[in-house]
Amino acid sequence: MKLIDSHCHFDFDIFEPDRAQVWQRCTDAGINQLIIPGVCISQWQRLAHLVDNQPQWHAAAGVHPWWVSKNCEEERDYRGEAELGRVLAEHLKQNQCVAVGECGLDAAIATPLESQMAVFKIQLEVASDLQLPLILHVHRAHNEVLKLLKQYHLPRGGVVHAFSGSEQMAMEYWKMGFYLGVGGTITYSRAAKTRRTVARVPLESLILESDAPDMPLSGRQGQRNSPENLPLIAAELAALRDISLQEVATATRKNTEMLFSL
Repeated sequence: MKLIDSHCHFDFDIFEPDRAQVWQRCTDAGINQLIIPGVCISQWQRLAHLVDNQPQWHAAAGVHPWWVSKNCEEERDYRGEAELGRVLAEHLKQNQCVAVGECGLDAAIATPLESQMAVFKIQLEVASDLQLPLILHVHRAHNEVLKLLKQYHLPRGGVVHAFSGSEQMAMEYWKMGFYLGVGGTITYSRAAKTRRTVARVPLESLILESDAPDMPLSGRQGQRNSPENLPLIAAELAALRDISLQEVATATRKNTEMLFSL
């Protein structure tokens, strides 16, 4: 069994003390590739250096909505400006990034949606121009995101990270060329809507993700999540769909390879 973690913040400082050991346990468990999203300008180059030393790790670059107005001073200079698009496009091309993101909209944070949209639209334009897929963060803003996606030509589509919407919304994204990221949320029995959705949508629309160090599995709340937990998510998805673990592994790996051109 071979798995790809399509969304793992493996560059974050929390993995610094034991990153090599965690990765060894991942490979022992059959996880042999990671997609590591970018979240802010100041992080991009450090992430690029990290993946340079490990061909099984693949970087993306983007401005996460949580970082639009905090933590990264660079965004204050580039927000809403064409300069952000230039800097992002240049980094993506020079560092062979596999996607634009993590980017999107989050209506549950203090940063106004108007400010988030200015940054998100620039990233949509870059993804369209460079024909790269998007890694989307969408929280309480699906209608706004879907409306924007319809305004841009995005030949490579993307993935809705940590999708937790309805089956109807899932199919709307899928018809637009967006896969659905399946993570530890499905291990919680209370996540009935999400569990029902991933059990019913086409297997061809799903990819696996840990979102480590966040999104811990049920029973592991308060602990650092790890990409080595991906087989547990795959097993839960197999159980929900009443298919074999191997079938889930094969399909989600193929889907991830297609999306990110691995």
